[in-house]
Amino acid sequence: MTGGVTPAALGADWLASLLDQNSFAWIESPLGAQLERVALRWLRELFNLPAEWGGVLTTGATMANFVSLAAARRWWGERHDRDVDRDGFAGLPPVPVFSSGYVHATAIKALGMLGVGRASVRTFGADDAGRLDRDALRGALEELDGAPAILIGNAGEVNAGDFDPLDELADLADAHGAWLHVDGAFGLFARVSPETAPLAAGAERADSVIADGHKWLNVPYDCGFAFVRDASRLLPVFNASAAYLPQDDPDRPNYGLLGPESSRRGRSFAVWATLAAYGRAGYRELVERNLGHARLAARLVDEAPDLELLAPALLNIVCFRYRPGDLPDDALDDLNARLGETLLADGRVYAGTTRYRGHVAFRPAFVNWRTRDQDVELLVDTIRELGASLR
Repeated sequence: MTGGVTPAALGADWLASLLDQNSFAWIESPLGAQLERVALRWLRELFNLPAEWGGVLTTGATMANFVSLAAARRWWGERHDRDVDRDGFAGLPPVPVFSSGYVHATAIKALGMLGVGRASVRTFGADDAGRLDRDALRGALEELDGAPAILIGNAGEVNAGDFDPLDELADLADAHGAWLHVDGAFGLFARVSPETAPLAAGAERADSVIADGHKWLNVPYDCGFAFVRDASRLLPVFNASAAYLPQDDPDRPNYGLLGPESSRRGRSFAVWATLAAYGRAGYRELVERNLGHARLAARLVDEAPDLELLAPALLNIVCFRYRPGDLPDDALDDLNARLGETLLADGRVYAGTTRYRGHVAFRPAFVNWRTRDQDVELLVDTIRELGASLR
C-alpha cells in the first residue's frame, strides 16, 4: 500500500526541508501552523467530515490511531470520573475494546502503547476472513450493561479491501454509549468518489477517524492525520507545560500540543500543496483511476487459467493466488510463497504477499498516481511467467 509523490507534494516537501522549521508551535513556524490548519480543513472537506471536528497531522496511521485512541481512552476515564492522563489506570476495570476480525495491527499496537493493552481487544469475526459478527458484538455490548466501551470500525481491510458496516457500528455506539473509532488508513478515500462512498458511509458519525497521507494522498513519507469529533479532548492528553513553552491559543494553534511529537517536521507543506494543486476533482479522478486498475487486475486474474481470485475487488486491493492445476493447498502455499520472493527479486514489478483465509496470496494495492493499465498487465503477466518457471 505504497503511494507515489505528486509533483506538487514533492516540491513542497523540498521547501519544508530547506526551511527546516519545527512545526511544534506557531511562534516557531507560523507558516507550518497555518498550512496545517488549512490542510486539515481541506481534508475534512475532501472526506465529507463535519467541519467542526478537530485534527492534527501525524507521522502515519499508527500515530493517528494512537492520537484518536488516546482521546477515546480519556473519554473512557471520564466515564469513570477519573483523569487517566493525570492519574493513570490504578483501581479501574479493564478497558473494553471491540472490533471485527479486520482490526489492523497498528490499532492494536497503539492500544499497547497507551497502556490499554493489546490483549484488551476482543474481535468478533463471523468467518475466517474476519467479517463482523453483528449479533456477537451486540451481545457483548449488552453484557456491559451501560459501561463505556471503545469500538474500532475498519474502513478498508488490508488483505482484500473489505469494510465494516460503519453505519451499523454507529447505531450500536449510540445505543450503548460507546466511542466509535474508524481506522480508514486508505479506505477513507472511498468517500472521495460517489461510486465507492457508500462503503465508508457512517464515518461521519464516528467519534474519531484516521487516514494515511503517504498512501492514496500521494505525499512523501511520513504523513497521516487524525480527526476527533470533540477537539477539546486532545490538549489534555498531549499538552506539555513549562515556563519556556508556549501555551494553547485558538488563534495561533500549536499543533505540537495536540499530538505526541514535540519535534515535528513541516509535513503540512506537502499536504497543503497537493490539495491546492489538484483539489477535490483531481483526487476523485486519481481514486477512480486506481479503482479501474483494480477492476482490470481482477478481470485479468479471472480470465487466467492459472490464477484464482480469492475475494471481490471492492476497492483498490486485488487478492489472488497462482493456482496451476490441482495442487493441494499446502503445495500451493509453498509455491506462492516462493513465487512472492521470486517476484521481488525479479524487480520488474512489486506486490506483497499475505495469508488470506488460510491461503498464501498476492495483494497488489493500487494507490499510486503514476500507475497505468500497462503496469497492471505487466504485473499479472510477470506473476504467471515466474510461476510457470517455478513449476
